[in-house]
Amino acid sequence: MSDRLTHLDESGRARMVDVGSKDITQREAVATGRIRMRLETLQRAQSGDLPKGDVRAIAEIAGVMAGKRTSELIPLCHPLSLSSLKIDVTADEKLPGFVVTARARVTGQTGVEMEALTAASVACLTLYDMLKAIDRSMTIEAIQLQEKHGGASGSYIRSEE
Repeated sequence: MSDRLTHLDESGRARMVDVGSKDITQREAVATGRIRMRLETLQRAQSGDLPKGDVRAIAEIAGVMAGKRTSELIPLCHPLSLSSLKIDVTADEKLPGFVVTARARVTGQTGVEMEALTAASVACLTLYDMLKAIDRSMTIEAIQLQEKHGGASGSYIRSEE
């Protein structure tokens, strides 16, 4: 890891990093997030009897849509031609709530961490939007990169310390 912030030039001005001379490699990133809610809210979401429909399926689609538009949402991100973006929304009664996992892949010159993080974030926000009528006390938390592979910096896997 470098101590240098790559999105700032020598005079401290924001810039998009020039990745033109980087090797084209297979890259992958996995990000997760959680949304806590009352157990009753989770049970209703799982039952499928909500007027807005299947909240899990809609959140998964929203995550994919957001991940594909990351460069439009986050300044200085490169537009990427993703080869895969998979979102998994899983109920967890111990939270209680949902755990969102976003897995992004690309063959390119820059990583897909931001696409995975954006996808996980928007999937959580969508769950909040779909369920807020019955539970405004929900909390979105722990949006984080779990792992990334490929590129000059190699692999990163979050330790559970």
